[in-house]
Amino acid sequence: MNIDGISNGIVLDHITAGRGMEIYKYLELDKLSCSVAIIMNVTSTKMGRKDIIKIDAPIELNFDAIGYVDPDITVNMIRDGKLCEKRSIRLPERIVNVIRCKNPRCITSVEPELDHVFVLADAQTGVYRCAYCDAVSKHHH
Repeated sequence: MNIDGISNGIVLDHITAGRGMEIYKYLELDKLSCSVAIIMNVTSTKMGRKDIIKIDAPIELNFDAIGYVDPDITVNMIRDGKLCEKRSIRLPERIVNVIRCKNPRCITSVEPELDHVFVLADAQTGVYRCAYCDAVSKHHH
């Protein structure tokens, strides 16, 4: 399969196979006017199988959302057809408005304009806790 290279934009590489669409939704890539390619189930020497997303524009990314969904992703910034920056993602310590608190008694349910803030409680298990009510939200890994 041949997907044209991009001259100025971003390549999200090493996405866990099957998570490409989830990353696409979390980053709201459907709202972009540029080309976005999601290549799924690609053979990878490092991972066996992986997904890749190519964004044909140098946009701002929510690195916390990427890290929450899949902290093993590599973000490659492309400028003038060349790789100019390679960034590894980690599980974020704190995420804001990436996930919503599901506790009906949480202040965020009563005050809809409040930011949904979660703090990493356990990096080993990927457990996040709501900063307001301590409700648990489990990360994917």
